[in-house]
Amino acid sequence: MSSLKPVRGTHDLLPDEKRRQRFVEDTAREISGRYGFQEMATPIFEFSEVFSRTLGDTSDIVTKEMYSIEARDGEAITLRPEGTAGVARAFISNSLSHDLPLKFFYHGPMFRYERPQKGRQRQFHQIGVELLGVPSAQADVEVISLAAHLLDDLGLTDKITLELNSLGDTESRATYRDKLVAYFQKHLDGLSEDSRERLDRNPLRILDSKNEGDREIVADAPLLADSLNDTSKQFFDDLISGLQTLGIAYDMNPRLVRGLDYYCHTAFEFTTDTLGAQGAVLAGGRYDGLVKQMGGPPTPGIGWAAGMERLAMMVGDAAPEAGRPIVIVPVGGEA
Repeated sequence: MSSLKPVRGTHDLLPDEKRRQRFVEDTAREISGRYGFQEMATPIFEFSEVFSRTLGDTSDIVTKEMYSIEARDGEAITLRPEGTAGVARAFISNSLSHDLPLKFFYHGPMFRYERPQKGRQRQFHQIGVELLGVPSAQADVEVISLAAHLLDDLGLTDKITLELNSLGDTESRATYRDKLVAYFQKHLDGLSEDSRERLDRNPLRILDSKNEGDREIVADAPLLADSLNDTSKQFFDDLISGLQTLGIAYDMNPRLVRGLDYYCHTAFEFTTDTLGAQGAVLAGGRYDGLVKQMGGPPTPGIGWAAGMERLAMMVGDAAPEAGRPIVIVPVGGEA
């Protein structure tokens, strides 16, 4: 009977896999605590508007991947597809802007309707951190250092590579957007229907297209680095200097972008070639415009999230065995 199987894109966490995930979660909790991050939790479901306002009405997550329902009171409710939007909503709802800076660590299940494959499910678990209220690159260095520290303690340093790029500030991104539009207009006939629709609304999202025809056009597209103003260059130089001081190795990836308008400056991913096509195991960036876009006060922020399933797969048997207590039960009157 199909009803006796888990729903496609979900699976049961049996003791061995749960042990590995618990090891990842506990390690992340311990290390984030050392960096001064406090654990928090937000609801598994939110009003759908939380995600449509943060991820964008035209993003693949909102249009194709969200699990949404209409509640009995008529409200549109969505199972969370990621954690940052919920943290930002909680920051606004609880009027925390007077307590900055704030450092949060979270973990829990997320939900996306996408094609299940190795390391990717429709219900999956993430760990993540968010640092709110620090506009300088010092915060970016801190959260990347935390991530590198976590991956090292999980024994994964030799299996991963840190990739970096600068998204620039608002002015730089506007300049780059104009260059992208001009370039893609020349190749309009070769773009997929989805990319043609994105051209006017957000051309940066074309850079993330999985369509083979789009990928060929994107390969020769202008680079964001060529549109950075002096302020953006200085911010990125400060980030690089901080990472070098800490001895954190990195590779530059000029094609690493974030398509949403509230992202700026730093974008980064820790990638691996051990999971096939799903190369990113931890990804993050700076989102100084997010809280304001949601209706809160202008608040700089940076954070990252990592898939626990992917990390647990990479950790494998390196996770310590759970101890099994021995219980002695007295039997009989002389015990």
